[in-house]
Amino acid sequence: MEILKVENLTKIYGKGNTKVVALDHVSFSVEKGEFVAIVGSSGSGKSTLLHLLGGVDRPTSGKIYVDGEDVYKLNENNLAIFRRRQVGLIYQFYNLIPILNVKENITLPILLDSKPVDEDYLEELITTLGLKNRVSHLPNELSGGQQQRVSIGRALMNRPSLLLADEPTGNLDSKTSKEIMELLKLSNKKYHQTIIMITHDYQLALTADRIINLEDGHIIKDEKVA
Repeated sequence: MEILKVENLTKIYGKGNTKVVALDHVSFSVEKGEFVAIVGSSGSGKSTLLHLLGGVDRPTSGKIYVDGEDVYKLNENNLAIFRRRQVGLIYQFYNLIPILNVKENITLPILLDSKPVDEDYLEELITTLGLKNRVSHLPNELSGGQQQRVSIGRALMNRPSLLLADEPTGNLDSKTSKEIMELLKLSNKKYHQTIIMITHDYQLALTADRIINLEDGHIIKDEKVA
């Protein structure tokens, strides 16, 4: 079942001599439960693509459909609701709220949406993420790997249509990076979570089901991982 469809997506910054075409008529689709890695060098357009998929920025032209809904036909209020309910974001530098503890950071998307917290699911997530003994700790009391686990929990808490990971291991050592990738794979298999991960590391990309290679705003290769 198709969960994401991207049609002729184009993003242009600036005009005239300062014009930069970050994405140039990019098209692809993603099936529900698929784990897709998007790779490319710096300036290839991969971060721009992630921001557009997450409803953070608007395209110059083209369309993005999530669960059959044309994302950029939404007004600003409904686009904010889309970002909150249907997109889970994992950042390289965690972006946790420093004055909130582990449990509060994970449940923040639910509380911002004025929805009741599913305590059973929260408990399951905390256990799966190995944070059972850290629920009352603040971010500055956690290691980098633990902070990224909290970030993953926060992204999964709303059961989003798409989980978007922007260089999720870029700030971690190789051992912790491996653990985080195993957690992403687990969330993909256990919760059938659709994941789109941006990375410049081809070895990490090989842990996904599929690799899309971007260069100069174009898809130059789209292949399944054997």
